[in-house]
Amino acid sequence: MDFQLTDDQKALRSGVRERLAARFGRDALRAAVDEGPPRLDPALWRELGEAGFFALRLPEAEGGVGLGLPEAVLVFEEAGRVLLPGPLIATHLAAGAVAGAATGETVVTAVDGGLVEWLEAADTVRGDATGAEPLASVDPLTPLHRVPAPPARDLQAGRDGVVRLLTSLLTAAEQLGSAARTCELAVQHARTREQFGQPIGAFQAVKHLCAQMLVRTEVARAAVYAAAVTADPVDVAAARLLADEAAVRGARDCLQVHGGMGFTWESDVHLHLKRAWVRTYRAGGATESEEILSGDLSAAIA
Repeated sequence: MDFQLTDDQKALRSGVRERLAARFGRDALRAAVDEGPPRLDPALWRELGEAGFFALRLPEAEGGVGLGLPEAVLVFEEAGRVLLPGPLIATHLAAGAVAGAATGETVVTAVDGGLVEWLEAADTVRGDATGAEPLASVDPLTPLHRVPAPPARDLQAGRDGVVRLLTSLLTAAEQLGSAARTCELAVQHARTREQFGQPIGAFQAVKHLCAQMLVRTEVARAAVYAAAVTADPVDVAAARLLADEAAVRGARDCLQVHGGMGFTWESDVHLHLKRAWVRTYRAGGATESEEILSGDLSAAIA
């Protein structure tokens, strides 16, 4: 099986990266963080819709782009790189089912376990958000509400299972993008920051941190891309665990490379760490992924 990107996929990734850099680059990110309570930009949301971000997997006959999961993973990876805010995955998954979601005219969020992101900014909420209460979010660009825990149900069966699977895979793609970006930030800093008359990247301890970040990122990339091709729940669970680890540990190691300045508000590193933490709670997080893998291993042994 060949997991090399096609020319069209490379062009898609490049085009999305350029568009996001122009529309939501670092200046826009810092402005969104510094302006106070998080606010969803309707103009940006419509631009994403016009660019086909939400309708990427919708058939062309229904007004969509007609691409597949591998392409969606590439797009959400780029969104993760720039920390694009908003209920991106919920709106993407609602395209074709909720009027206006595909074009960005409607902002859709979803109740995921006991949490819901961007509740007050959403036009449509998928799931029961009755009794939702605001929850202090560690991420300044992801407002959260807590809702009463939903009744127990088989989240691996039927429509719920499909949505859960896709949410987990696209979350892994966002985590992968964030992991890749923090690895880049660490390497850039290690090359330019000097101590004792030489770049800190010359020191073995810093080299090891950067190398470990790269290894975790590339292992997660292989797993996420493979899961996008197979769409197998076990593959998705493994990819999710690897991507979550790459994003969280990568951001922590990036902070270590930056030293004291990495903990300052002006640095972007802490934003990646905080968003990575929030993402780990989606679609059951590590617990559900571990249960899926455990069940598969048990079945193989039996």
